[in-house]
Amino acid sequence: MQNVIPRRKKTVREIDVQGKRVLVRADFNVPLDEEGAIADDTRIRASLPTIRYLCERGARVILCSHLDRPKGEIVERLRLALVANRLSELLDQPVVALRDCIGPEVESAVAAMNDGDIILLENLRFHSEERADDSPFAERLAGLADVYVNDAFGASHRAHASVVGVPQHLPAVTGLLLEREVSAFTRILEKPERPFAAVIGGAKVSDKLEVLDNVISRVNLLLIGGGMAATFLASRGYQTGASRVETDRLDDVRRIEANAGRRGVRLILPRDVVVAERLEAGAPTRVVSATEIPDGWIIADIGPGAADEFSRELGNVRTVVWNGPMGVFEIPEFAEGTRRVAAALANLRGTTVIGGGSTTDAVQRFGLADEMTHVSTGGGAALTMLAGKALPGVEALDDAETP
Repeated sequence: MQNVIPRRKKTVREIDVQGKRVLVRADFNVPLDEEGAIADDTRIRASLPTIRYLCERGARVILCSHLDRPKGEIVERLRLALVANRLSELLDQPVVALRDCIGPEVESAVAAMNDGDIILLENLRFHSEERADDSPFAERLAGLADVYVNDAFGASHRAHASVVGVPQHLPAVTGLLLEREVSAFTRILEKPERPFAAVIGGAKVSDKLEVLDNVISRVNLLLIGGGMAATFLASRGYQTGASRVETDRLDDVRRIEANAGRRGVRLILPRDVVVAERLEAGAPTRVVSATEIPDGWIIADIGPGAADEFSRELGNVRTVVWNGPMGVFEIPEFAEGTRRVAAALANLRGTTVIGGGSTTDAVQRFGLADEMTHVSTGGGAALTMLAGKALPGVEALDDAETP
């Protein structure tokens, strides 16, 4: 087993920010609708505690973030002005959106700031140097500020210039959101209240293999759902219809099951599944035993019997981490299994951690996010921590002083 984060990092609460220029790496990579408007402002709202904390203490706040994947080119619909407008509404104070993230105009705007002011730099990924972790680019960003604060959990698994390059040039600390995210995952992986369960779903085993290898050494119960269940079923010799089976991962799955058996971990697969002719709304569906999936049909969700069993099992644990939906929940016909698991966690008298990405989308869609102990803002970063690996963006920050 690996330690998720071996050393405690200094936080924004441990430094003096009065009158300082503070560069905050936020995660404003929000989804946009077809008209280019913000479809979900969860990540923007999650950044507010750190921004307010800095403003209340007289910092000059310089926000930076990426949005989507413009691949080093200026894409008008991906400018961060729309984020600045939303921040202005939520903070009830002006947030000035700049048209670039480096250069003379940016430097002039920063020089004109007063204590408590907020500016937002333009989309970092308009510069290809951001993803390349280009040292001169990182140095130019760092030159805008006196202090660096990483509050972008959702980007901290990336070794990009604004994430790992800038901390080489400035005092660098965690923001309140990043601190909370890291603490939530560290606590459940290192010191969970038991029984401890993991619910792992999603489309592919290969996406979660490192997570499965790590959590199997920590949990008492492992529940498997989603499309990845097909590979587990196939590893036991069952027919899986037209469901996608990762044949190159069958030995890995058998190894995980054997490891679970040696450790006394109960690994439960769906006893029944909802299958469909196509993963589309309105497609014909059936509920069948997971061991009797007909030819040509695809697993689209766990079945009602599996949902009953998963809910009953989860009612007996004290800590749960969930990553990956139980089915194609975006389509109503295939959403019930994911909804049932979310409802079971919402009613749990214990600690519930939702591992970002589509799992976070699901609990929000079902209106249950507020019932969870922690709902992560970062899918890839959450997977990295669940795999027992350190986050580059956290490792780059200053260590806390030892007492």
